[in-house]
Amino acid sequence: MSENLHFVASEAPEAQGALARLRERFGDVGPRDASVIVALGGDGFMLLTLHNFLGRNVPIYGMNFGSVGFLMNEFHERDLPQCIKAAEPARVHPLLMKTESLAGEGKALAFNEVSLLRETRQAAKLRIILDGKVRLDELICDGILVSTPAGSTAYNLSSHGPILPIDSALLAMTPLSAFRPRRWRGALLPHDAKIRFDILEPERRPVSAVADNIEVRDVRRVDVEEDRSVTTTMLFDAGHSLDERILQEQFFY
Repeated sequence: MSENLHFVASEAPEAQGALARLRERFGDVGPRDASVIVALGGDGFMLLTLHNFLGRNVPIYGMNFGSVGFLMNEFHERDLPQCIKAAEPARVHPLLMKTESLAGEGKALAFNEVSLLRETRQAAKLRIILDGKVRLDELICDGILVSTPAGSTAYNLSSHGPILPIDSALLAMTPLSAFRPRRWRGALLPHDAKIRFDILEPERRPVSAVADNIEVRDVRRVDVEEDRSVTTTMLFDAGHSLDERILQEQFFY
């Protein structure tokens, strides 16, 4: 197993130090010949690694050198190959975001969430359309997000959205500081839902759309759906699977 590892690390000094030690101990076959990618950093670096290795069909095992590390394992050095061999896989699919903006049309993928955010002091006004049917004619808010199960414990959770089990086949739609309708808390959607947001009064109330770390400003329309053609496998230590972490998070206070 150690002959098939490729290590990547964030710029944090601790992660860079661990990178040097692990390469010295286990070697590094490079990205082309790797059977497992080992990512050293925080959750943000894991997202970056997921995007960097899209389409490679290589599982990614993360070790935490960040502040939260929900998507990461604890750091292992001596027994790393054994931990990887015993790890439990979690297969995740990203969201596909399609945008129409002043700059034209665009696409981006998000493993955590797609979020729409107001750009100025003016609240955003949005129309929500699901599978071709208008479900909410006007939402006045700071923004809204659509989260995958893997991302439901990130921005979605901090916005009081629901935590989703990794195999739930659901998406979470969570408003950000909704003003009207004031009591609307969001929705749970089937994973194959086709979601469209129309931005109302875009000149007066400009909105940006963000897919993980890709931002598109001054959007007029945003379409979101799960992209089942893309699958990435993440590896988690035995007994500490992503499902288990999601359960633990729901009983944490």
